Amino acid sequence: MVSVLGPRDEFLRILERELAADLHVRGNELTITGAPADVTAAADVLTELITIVRTGQGLSGDIVERVVGMSAAEDVSAAEVLTQNILSSGGKTIRPKTLNQKRYVDAIDAHTVVFGIGPAGTGKTYLAVAKAVQALQAKQVNRIILTRPAIEAGERLGFLPGTLSDKIDPYVRPLYDALHDMLDPESVPKLLTSGTIEVAPLGYMRGRTLNDAFIILDEAQNTTMEQMKMFLTRLGFGSRIVVTGDVTQIDLPTGTRSGLTVVEQILDGVHDIAFCRLTSHDVVRHRLVGRIVAAYDRFEATLPPGRRT
Repeated sequence: MVSVLGPRDEFLRILERELAADLHVRGNELTITGAPADVTAAADVLTELITIVRTGQGLSGDIVERVVGMSAAEDVSAAEVLTQNILSSGGKTIRPKTLNQKRYVDAIDAHTVVFGIGPAGTGKTYLAVAKAVQALQAKQVNRIILTRPAIEAGERLGFLPGTLSDKIDPYVRPLYDALHDMLDPESVPKLLTSGTIEVAPLGYMRGRTLNDAFIILDEAQNTTMEQMKMFLTRLGFGSRIVVTGDVTQIDLPTGTRSGLTVVEQILDGVHDIAFCRLTSHDVVRHRLVGRIVAAYDRFEATLPPGRRT
């Protein structure tokens, strides 16, 4: 009961706020009262929470809120979504935390090319890197290739100080951070040196055919149509591609069309390619990040179409 209701009834207060039914706790007994549909919904949420607790995974306020949010979806078990392990490292287990994240992870398992499109904080890149590390450890691929276009906020590599490595590092730092979360930090430099993991700007992909690799293109909203075509045609035998991006944060020069904004129209109906959309409801950073993203979405919806990017 303590595990389900939380320390000092923290989770109970969340349930009382989010559910339409009334919850009454006396000792080890919890009574639900209200309209039949509300009682059923509350009972379903509590059943999911109990199932999660019985797997040995602890609850948190975020998890309780996500279970309530998923309870309205048909044919979906919140416990199944939140207990699907992708990778375990250093006592930390990486799992999808929302229904759309699970669909994204499942799509990566089922398709050769997957596009993950959504706002910041939705786990697009993090989950893709986790699946890449999982595939490498399972020997499904021989190497991981992580790439980003080296154009952001109007900057270009040639104008940045330092060596090539110094120029590239700021652009690929989020990819390094994800790798350090999922692998022994001491092994990351060795894997980079051996070429088992390669981190490079998108321009370095030109002219290559990438076999037996898990390839991730991050920040794909900053690719041109020509760059997107070039990247996708690098696909070799035994390889998989995940493309991630946020079409609301395009840093390309004015008048340059983003390859990510038109690729779904171009590839619509092509077999073995999946498009996964994530929203502000899938933000898994600090709770305030989700509210910030939602606030920007509301504001941009009031702007004329030509001023939304």
